[in-house]
Amino acid sequence: MDATIGKTDLTNCDREPIHIPGSIQPHGALIAFDVSFTQALRHSANAPQMLALAGAINGARADELLGGETTHALRNALGAAGEMSRPALLFNRALSGGNHFDIAVHRHQSSVIVEFEPAGNPANQPLQVAQAMIDRLRRIDNSDRLIQAAARLVRGVLGYDRVMIYQFERDGAGKVIAEMKRGDLESFLGQYFPASDIPQQARALYLKNAIRVISSSSYEPIPLVPQFDLSGEALDLTFAHLRSVSPIHLEYLRNMGVGASMSISIIVDGELWGLIACHHYSPRILPMALRAAAEMFGDFFSLHLNALKQREKLHVATEARSYLDRVLKLASSQNVEDVLIENLDQIGHLIPNDGYALYFGGRWKSAGSAPSSADGPALAQFIGTVAQNRIWATHSLVNHYPAAEAYYQDVSGVLAIPLSQTPRDYLFFFRKELVQTLNWAGNPDKSYTAGPLGDRLTPRKSFAIWKETVERQAQPWTESDREIAGVARTSLVEVALRHNELLEQERSKADVRQRMLNEELNHRVKNILSVIKSLVGQPVQAGRTIEDYVSSLRGRIQALSFAHDQVVRGEGGGALSQLVKAELSPYRTKQNEILVDVEKVWIDSRAYSVLALVLHELATNAAKYGSLSTASGKLAVTSHISENGDCLISWVERGGPPVSPPSREGFGTALLDRSIPYDLGGESTVQYLPEGLNASFRIPARHVRRKQGDSDQAASMQEKTSRNTPQDVPLDIRLLLLEDQMLIAMDVEGMLADRGFANVSTVNSAAEAMKLIDRAPPSLAILDVNLGDGTSLGVAERLQKLNIPFVFATGYGDGGNIAASFPVVPIVRKPYSADSLVQELRRAFAAGSPGH
Repeated sequence: MDATIGKTDLTNCDREPIHIPGSIQPHGALIAFDVSFTQALRHSANAPQMLALAGAINGARADELLGGETTHALRNALGAAGEMSRPALLFNRALSGGNHFDIAVHRHQSSVIVEFEPAGNPANQPLQVAQAMIDRLRRIDNSDRLIQAAARLVRGVLGYDRVMIYQFERDGAGKVIAEMKRGDLESFLGQYFPASDIPQQARALYLKNAIRVISSSSYEPIPLVPQFDLSGEALDLTFAHLRSVSPIHLEYLRNMGVGASMSISIIVDGELWGLIACHHYSPRILPMALRAAAEMFGDFFSLHLNALKQREKLHVATEARSYLDRVLKLASSQNVEDVLIENLDQIGHLIPNDGYALYFGGRWKSAGSAPSSADGPALAQFIGTVAQNRIWATHSLVNHYPAAEAYYQDVSGVLAIPLSQTPRDYLFFFRKELVQTLNWAGNPDKSYTAGPLGDRLTPRKSFAIWKETVERQAQPWTESDREIAGVARTSLVEVALRHNELLEQERSKADVRQRMLNEELNHRVKNILSVIKSLVGQPVQAGRTIEDYVSSLRGRIQALSFAHDQVVRGEGGGALSQLVKAELSPYRTKQNEILVDVEKVWIDSRAYSVLALVLHELATNAAKYGSLSTASGKLAVTSHISENGDCLISWVERGGPPVSPPSREGFGTALLDRSIPYDLGGESTVQYLPEGLNASFRIPARHVRRKQGDSDQAASMQEKTSRNTPQDVPLDIRLLLLEDQMLIAMDVEGMLADRGFANVSTVNSAAEAMKLIDRAPPSLAILDVNLGDGTSLGVAERLQKLNIPFVFATGYGDGGNIAASFPVVPIVRKPYSADSLVQELRRAFAAGSPGH
């Protein structure tokens, strides 16, 4: 930072002008041109040497400095980029000095900024790398698993020593929610950092520029020449790859022993949701091609994460509605107070909490972490004075109610739902002090180096400062929590009103209220789907045009929206005939012939949503490429119920263009082939006959007539199966995985993680395995026999001498010569199966050395 801008320290870091540092990082060079990309106006001090440029740079023409061909290519790239703020990229371009560079160019304000970095490995094609990463996440349908898999994937592909996924809280503080790291490093999983660790201007840059790379935490900045133009303005490097970073942040990294870092912004609904933060413990330059791939991956991850979060929010709202429906039905024939007390445990699961209570008719009943029966009524009376008969919530109760000081560790947050028109009856949800619920995997005795600015810039001190700022505070209540509370209040107030009305009168009114509640929930869900619909319109790389990609996704979401509308109006299901009619109505013309002969079949909500997507895919494909794309086309859709109650659906197209099977399996093909078998346990058969497409589907009988509890029971069985980890192999055991194929290694890590094994160290060579054994011997190992240019037999001999059990992994059916040297060592055949892998690990561990 130049002295003319001002000294930077912890007292003014929130005002530090980090977008105009006046310098760049030394692993590249920069030249800034005028807005027409004609004349150079300033350059980095290392540009003459790195780019082999003789003579003055400032004032020279672009084609004189870069050559006519490169200048032409850069101007074309700028033109193609339009108004985009992200730099356009050219890879492996030769300049006049004969050296090859990766080049980034973008126009910002009144300058065209061109950045040069020595060319990376030509094999790293950004689109291919990004596609490989995205394909690994595409089918994950749970946000927690998505986050964990993303951390594992980024570390495996980009090669950093530590990868963390860092989520921002509502108050600006952050928490490490996922981590993949080198085996000998301390864990930061679960650690919180105060909001001040990432100043506001840095967060603003993360929103604008999604990738930030620091090649070395000890680099010497390269100044720009000149730093200020004739009007006294510094060059704005907001979107530059090479922008020099704050010296305060560099000191923070050095204090942690970090030599290089990289971050990918996670942007959800236009806001900075978090970061994928990568640390390396030596200097490291991530090539421009891999940065571009990481940026595309970050865009997809953000989009997918938001879609899953919205779907999970919808699921929670649906579950809450199910609980409340049961209470409403019981209250129609029983005393309302008794019903609420008897069902308090179910009601208590509506919102994430540490405790809950009901104060009704002067009686206090609580569960979990909640005020005592002596303190509860007083709290209810206080809430009555401030809530004004509305939902009232706070994450710091003592700031509003000093008497809560006596129990702030157990109750720091409260959400109160009034159950009557007068301030008398309440349903409460409570949360503990946030510090009391902390579960941090880090070492509390770990020390860090303090730099010139003191120990403030260390993870441990940051954590201590965060703890000081959140004392007597709970995890804040989210908008989703408040929305569910609103639905609960509406329903529970209805319960209270029923208590004061005649049952016969109430039955007629209940239908009206129920429809109102359905319409309200339907409205909110449509809002969620509208958000997803707008998000998928953002540019995303794919194997086809972006317009086609966005159009397809919008159509699928619209089909889901229609399905949900029918499910809500139909009390959890819908008529198949209405669904078929809705999907085919846009394509009916006087020329084509569409025959629909569908029985009056009622299918449940789960099958309805799946069929909405399948029928939408069939209809749009028929309109684009099949029988509905020509005037003479014919389509017949029929259904009937089999003897065992299954619903059989047939889709037959004729009279369209000749049909041939798709050359590759895209999302639509996978949807038709797999969704009904996978989601519903049914069958799908799609035939691409020359005369037209034939498709048939079987919907199992359990979905034809809705059954309460099927989905819950299935989820419970699935969870129980996924947690079925063998008890004779400790889950905290230290595992060594030697595998030279990165994607295979990540698959194995995922299998082990799903079975509960959290301490896995992965290496890709025998030499690295030997180093790890010397540094931190494992308790169990998995050895890929063939490593490309060698084998793992030397590692096996070393483990055998140390009495460390292990298993071999091989793709050869006969196991090669393994049996001769190691006749009792278990062998896992490739491709890996999670069950067989765990079974052989159990065998190896059980037969291991004494003491295991």
